[in-house]
Amino acid sequence: MSLQLYNPFENIYLDNNTCFLTGDDLTSGEKTVPVFADWVLNRFNLRNSRFRMMDKINTVEYGSLKLPGSKKVLKAFSQLEEDVQAAFGRGYEGVLQLPDEKLFLWMGKMLYGILYHDLLLERKRLERKGQALAISPRLKEKYGLFHLMLQSIVSPVSFNGVLPWSISVVRLKYSKDIFHYRDNPVHLVFSLGMNGFGIIACLQDNGMVKQSQMKLLEKIGDAELHPVQFEELCAKFLYAHYLLQYKPVYKMEEKDDELMIQGMKVDADIDKPLFAPWDDTTYAQLLAGYWEAWGFTSNDIVRHPDGVVSFLENDLTNELIDPLSITLPF
Repeated sequence: MSLQLYNPFENIYLDNNTCFLTGDDLTSGEKTVPVFADWVLNRFNLRNSRFRMMDKINTVEYGSLKLPGSKKVLKAFSQLEEDVQAAFGRGYEGVLQLPDEKLFLWMGKMLYGILYHDLLLERKRLERKGQALAISPRLKEKYGLFHLMLQSIVSPVSFNGVLPWSISVVRLKYSKDIFHYRDNPVHLVFSLGMNGFGIIACLQDNGMVKQSQMKLLEKIGDAELHPVQFEELCAKFLYAHYLLQYKPVYKMEEKDDELMIQGMKVDADIDKPLFAPWDDTTYAQLLAGYWEAWGFTSNDIVRHPDGVVSFLENDLTNELIDPLSITLPF
């Protein structure tokens, strides 16, 4: 590939004097890119609130989560934030009008920013023990590809054919005053609920997870979900991602100094289906984390031999449960 693009995961290079996205050297006049945009921090009064990191021990202020970025990168993400803020302000209908690629870049910047700071914390922890930060070859490849896709906001990188992500938007009974963010940096899975809509995304699965949940998504349609239903949907996406038995594969084609990225469809083997078998007990343990606000435990969710409790689908008819029939608090 003659087009040279930055990959910080080749040597796990994380440096405050280097642009996180392009690898450009930064001068003292360069600025930082906020992980959570200023409009989010101000609108939801999050700047001084604490964000729990992946180790579940360390917390940092939302406002302190920043990425070293060049002026070009800051300008590109600032424009993206303006577009997203305007769309999100219009609620569900506004989000539906945003191209998936803009949602991917917006979510991806936040998820990458959290990952970046998680890695910094881990590096500091290991340095105190005289050890060096290292990640597995598979994660290096995964994060390197994710970073490459994010570079499309400023570099000649584009997508065609099968897109690298699954993104679903649903109508959700959330007020304008709620910003409910959840992510899983290891699996690159993201969810957000606010202002009458919910977004669930797997940012590097070639659409396979969304396809596995398509029947349920079609049942949901434009129904305004109760929050407990949205959390259940998020859990289904994440667990399906856990069960995915094939890593996403991409075709990279360089043409006229532009890199085209195309997700490849998977031909699963007869002896190895696309997804591993669904296990209700494991799923219930995951779902309990999403339903913690309502006091559910995994024992409450599993109902042997009838499967698990669901607020999305009726056990007898398999139809969508009417959100208005759910009496749990919001």
